[in-house]
Amino acid sequence: MFKKILIANRGEIAGRVAATAARMAIQTVAVYSDADAGAKHVQACDEAVHIGGSAPKDSYLRWEKIIEVAKAIGAQAIHPGYGFLSENEAFAQACADAGLVFIGPPPSAIQAMGLKAESKQLMEKAGVPLVPGYHAADQDPALLQREADRIGYPVLIKASAGGGGKGMRAVDRSEDFADALASCKREAINSFGDDAVLIEKYVQRPRHIEIQVFGDTLGNYVYLFERDCSVQRRHQKVLEEAPAPGMTPELRARMGQAAVEAARAVGYVGAGTVEFIVEQPLGYEHPEAMKFYFMEMNTRLQVEHPVTEAITGLDLVEWQLRVASGEALPLQQSDLQIHGHAIEARICAETPDNNFLPATGTLHVYGLPACSNFARADLGVRVDSGVRAGDTISPFYDSMVAKLIVHGNTREEALARLDTALMQTHIVGLATNVQFLRHVARSAAFAEAKLDTALIPREAAVLFNQEKVGLSLAAAALVAHTLDQEAQAVRVADVNGWIDPWAQRDGWRSHGPSLRRFAAVFHDEPQQILFTRLHGGALQIEVAGVCENLQYQRLSNGALDIMLGAQRIKAQVFDHGEVLHVFTPLGATTITRVDALAHAGDTQSEGGRLTAPMPGKVVSFAVKAGDRVKKGQALAVMEAMKMEHTIAAPADGTVAELLFAPGDQVAEGAELLRLEVPETVAA
Repeated sequence: MFKKILIANRGEIAGRVAATAARMAIQTVAVYSDADAGAKHVQACDEAVHIGGSAPKDSYLRWEKIIEVAKAIGAQAIHPGYGFLSENEAFAQACADAGLVFIGPPPSAIQAMGLKAESKQLMEKAGVPLVPGYHAADQDPALLQREADRIGYPVLIKASAGGGGKGMRAVDRSEDFADALASCKREAINSFGDDAVLIEKYVQRPRHIEIQVFGDTLGNYVYLFERDCSVQRRHQKVLEEAPAPGMTPELRARMGQAAVEAARAVGYVGAGTVEFIVEQPLGYEHPEAMKFYFMEMNTRLQVEHPVTEAITGLDLVEWQLRVASGEALPLQQSDLQIHGHAIEARICAETPDNNFLPATGTLHVYGLPACSNFARADLGVRVDSGVRAGDTISPFYDSMVAKLIVHGNTREEALARLDTALMQTHIVGLATNVQFLRHVARSAAFAEAKLDTALIPREAAVLFNQEKVGLSLAAAALVAHTLDQEAQAVRVADVNGWIDPWAQRDGWRSHGPSLRRFAAVFHDEPQQILFTRLHGGALQIEVAGVCENLQYQRLSNGALDIMLGAQRIKAQVFDHGEVLHVFTPLGATTITRVDALAHAGDTQSEGGRLTAPMPGKVVSFAVKAGDRVKKGQALAVMEAMKMEHTIAAPADGTVAELLFAPGDQVAEGAELLRLEVPETVAA
């Protein structure tokens, strides 16, 4: 067994590996970039070495530097995590050439499965079912267009060297193919350095079900059952669960055996995932009719591996380390069993209601449910996270903040536990998808396991723009929180415990009620909240013409116990500037407490400014100065967190000036171009 390993990755996976290695008495060495100098994974390891700038190409993708560091500090092996260099056969070969163990498959296996087109050809020879498509090497755009037309729409364009939804586009019409192909190739070259694509028939009602496989250096193979990863946005996974709902024992055995044969065909070693697209020709109610097709093999540990750990009671990282050191697989296929049900939710810094636009910022509040980090199997709730309160989510890396994993005896129990854990997750400082995840988990479609990769767009009406708290409760929370904070600020007792009543700011009057007005903004709409303290101490608030009695008290855990009329609810309220973040069992919301004096002189006029919605790189402009544009027309393309985002015209107008050039890095809020909008339109 190894004595010291280097972890060539960052974030939660680096911490995950460090935790398992520590339990096995293996020392770990972290590498870090400028942006990660104070990162959690750096402190989790026994040693840490700086390897370069914040951009991945200047640090985590510098495999020559990483190998140099590993040799210098006396590491015996390198764990690549997932992402970055984990599926880079040149890096795996360089490790071997340097006398270092690459904790993963041999370079030949990475090469065989790394290119989607070649792996499809390999699976076709092995008799594994394939989706109709084009997987050849000729990348002439005209030929690709003809092949797409031959296959029939809708088709899916996929980067041959890709993964994680990068370089992937669904195309519904022939006339849209050329633009989608160009965008797909551009994103692929930026993400993988290879713009080759393949084209496949877009399967209707598809489910994404993958099989976890493991192989050792002695020729032993097992599959550790399946994970359903059908709930996706932008072809990236949102929720993953194991086992797959509706999976029959017969289909599980066939898919598992096919996955093992795929791994055996390339001499695979270590943890890998064989991904299948599963067609439901007779609908959700007939899982026995499901058909599976090979999609790709990820030659690494997957982000969603904790759900497999939860239902098997195994530590897959420990298996990786043991197999890489030459040991046999700890268990045989007959030893493996499924225990209960597990679900993983990916908590990401993004704005679901704005097309999942990535977000950056500081985690001013980072409250997590009671859990055990990197827990095994049966503790119910687990959080894998590479950040802490006070850390910054930067534009340089993936938008994932944490993984929330729950386990229960049944799927229903796991679902209930997931909703409670998400309710107890409080993040302030940047936008996240936590409430969106609650909406998905509580939707009838997900609860009833009516799963396919189109679940999110299909259920958009109940998933997006959902306000579960409402104006009245948000206003009550604002008033209660403000009054409580003001009272705490002046509640100073003397040495005898006496509190000066004249120092209190509670609005007390010797006779008659006292009235106070709060200016607020809720969902971009200005609101006036009238607060009245009646003679005798009773409280009332009036919002949008409705007057209700109010009672509140601060609980020992910091929450407010609020009674508004006949409704009683507990709320955690956090200040972030003027914005109050309100977390309740119903959901979370924000309400802005407006200080009129602080905003004296502010103007609402922004003219025709079009600003960057997030920090990133300008990829291209689709217009030039002087062009007339229509509302909704694409103006520019930006790239951030490895994804492309299109900036569209908010109204008809004329382009006055472009303020940046393609390739420029821009900050969030930077003005990209100026659009002259007619006054009648602007008004």
